[in-house]
Amino acid sequence: MIFGVLKDRKVGEYRVIATPLEVSTIKADGHTVLVERDAGLQAGFSNEEYEKQGAEIVETVEEMYERSDLLAKVKEIEEAEYKLLREDQIIYTCIHPAAHEQQVQAILDSKCIAFTAEDSHRFGSVNCEAAGKQGALMGLQAMLTINGGKGKFVSGLAGAPGMKVLILGGGLVGKSALQVLHSLGAWCTVMDINFGTMREIGQVYNEKVNTQLSTKQNIAKLLPEIDMVINCVKWPKGSKDYLIDRDMLHLMEKGSVIVDISNDTDGAIESFRETTHENPTYIENGVVHYCVSNIPGAIANSTSVAYAASVLGHLRSILNVGVQEACIKDGYLRRSLTAYKGYLTHEETSAVQNRPWIKPEDILHIAQEKLNPAPPATVAKSDNFIKI
Repeated sequence: MIFGVLKDRKVGEYRVIATPLEVSTIKADGHTVLVERDAGLQAGFSNEEYEKQGAEIVETVEEMYERSDLLAKVKEIEEAEYKLLREDQIIYTCIHPAAHEQQVQAILDSKCIAFTAEDSHRFGSVNCEAAGKQGALMGLQAMLTINGGKGKFVSGLAGAPGMKVLILGGGLVGKSALQVLHSLGAWCTVMDINFGTMREIGQVYNEKVNTQLSTKQNIAKLLPEIDMVINCVKWPKGSKDYLIDRDMLHLMEKGSVIVDISNDTDGAIESFRETTHENPTYIENGVVHYCVSNIPGAIANSTSVAYAASVLGHLRSILNVGVQEACIKDGYLRRSLTAYKGYLTHEETSAVQNRPWIKPEDILHIAQEKLNPAPPATVAKSDNFIKI
């Protein structure tokens, strides 16, 4: 097959889906590799490095779409690329389909085969780890007096106490943020709804991290003494409630910081609005908000190296045995199938956008095979099935 590495075009995005090392592995499998010119340049990988590993450098995105059987990149398909999608072509990228109705429609109209990468990670995405760790550091930057923050130093100074931080969500993102902040001396509280998660955090940190049940009431009680909130909660799509609403901002001292790593419209933070690396913060009700959607792009080399290694298995599986067999072998890849030749195959998108869908195992005719299991990607459910 012909594998294509696209250059990401989202504002502030500098990562690349495959480094020269992955290219050499895919070439060794017997496939042709195309790399769009300068796809890895901002992450520290030159065109010449890709060529040394056997890749062909392609000048235009149009040629990439025209020639490639499987195309991959880090972030969403941009509007300018919609018209380039074609029937039977395979796309692997972070689509975030439930939140991007027009993108989903373009994918369905093209009759391509699309995988949403964020649902395919068996052990959690390294981008989540990167977002948590780097997001914590970005929050400390926002805390500086010169950026509108309180001007507190994370661990404190002689005679001056350190920062108090509330982390909402104890998953991979939250644990990654905690790892950085605790090591720097912040006083941390983690809120979650899973008592097993809270118990684990207590054990790992020798009970030196506070844990509490995540409720709006508990948050409100704690906010007056909190310097920084880091939101790591994947909030259910379509929820009409918030963990922190606008009225609760008045509970926080002026110059406090909210870092919304989960970064979702209608998410857990009502005052959220997306920002960019170029203009990362805004102040509402005296509270500094950091809401950049692609935090890992700021550490493009490290995240590219880690992420490329983590998705190589999926890319090789699709290239070496095809979509059907790859989805039999790996339930996480199967659940990430978003669209197949004009049919929606993503349950959350069906639930949120009220679109009919079909299960991946049904459209691929593999329901009777011995399928590798995987839990659902989200709690969203839909019985709005396509009948074929």
